Amino acid sequence: MIRKELRIILLSLGISLVLTIAKFVAYFVTHSVAILSDALESIINVVAGGFACYSIYLAGKPKDKNHPYGHGKVEFFSIGFEGAMIFFAGILILFKAGQYFVLKPELHDLNGGIWVITATSVANFLLGLYLVRSGKKLKSITLSGNGKHILTDAYSSVALVAALLIIRFTGFNWIDPAVSVVMGLLILLQGYRLMRQSISGLMDETDMQVVDRLSAILNEHRRTSWVDVHNMRVQQYGNNYHIDCHITLPYYLELSQAHDEVKAMEEIVNRELNGHEVEFFIHMDPCIPASCQFCLLSECPVRSHPFKQRITWTRENVLPNRKHTMED
Repeated sequence: MIRKELRIILLSLGISLVLTIAKFVAYFVTHSVAILSDALESIINVVAGGFACYSIYLAGKPKDKNHPYGHGKVEFFSIGFEGAMIFFAGILILFKAGQYFVLKPELHDLNGGIWVITATSVANFLLGLYLVRSGKKLKSITLSGNGKHILTDAYSSVALVAALLIIRFTGFNWIDPAVSVVMGLLILLQGYRLMRQSISGLMDETDMQVVDRLSAILNEHRRTSWVDVHNMRVQQYGNNYHIDCHITLPYYLELSQAHDEVKAMEEIVNRELNGHEVEFFIHMDPCIPASCQFCLLSECPVRSHPFKQRITWTRENVLPNRKHTMED
């Protein structure tokens, strides 16, 4: 799988390099700061693609003594680096736009520039779509992040073509730096979002969508001996998840029986989260009399309270570090 990811990102890198050169040619022909803005953003595609190649290679290395959880965290560093580069490009674009408002250079051969940017926007759209779909299929946040960035580049190029057409038919050259300002602000926003995603991953911020998915899986395949699940923590390492949680089991189970229950939970989650490797660290808690009110064991030999209702597992009751109660 890693080799496939590397082939895809290398293809992206090669195409991005060709498209970046084409955009700079269009800038030198037209002297359009908006086209320059588009070309500067494309440089980021190339730099980010190169860094993504290394991060995918590193993320695919097996666990070792110094990295017991693997090397997958580098993917969050990768998208953070890409976000920082994009943010820097946005600042540079705004600076160049400000210069062009003052200098007001004459534009040349807009027809040629329009055709070049149109062709590059179509190529970027197809490439970005391919990367996003491949990232979802291979569960690679690096491919998905790179693809979303390239799609944004394609959309901004379409807006740029529209602006160049307006300039071509109206002669309003001030539109050129104005469009560049808008593009610069959008690029700043995109860079911020990628850096935010990177920080969230590196700081092990809980992904509530993953928690909801895990809760749904456990509810669907719940065994009667699983009294409750709590203190759940999810960490992502590239394509892998490390999950800590506590499971409450009947206190009278033998060690081998409790182990079988834990093993069953691991196998179910790994099967349902197809495409992800899930590592579980599960702490077993003994049930208490208060658990009887929602325990699903119909023939429990030590039940001290009648069953009242089933508690559905949600993020609200699987995340806190406490056993469930009827107040949950």
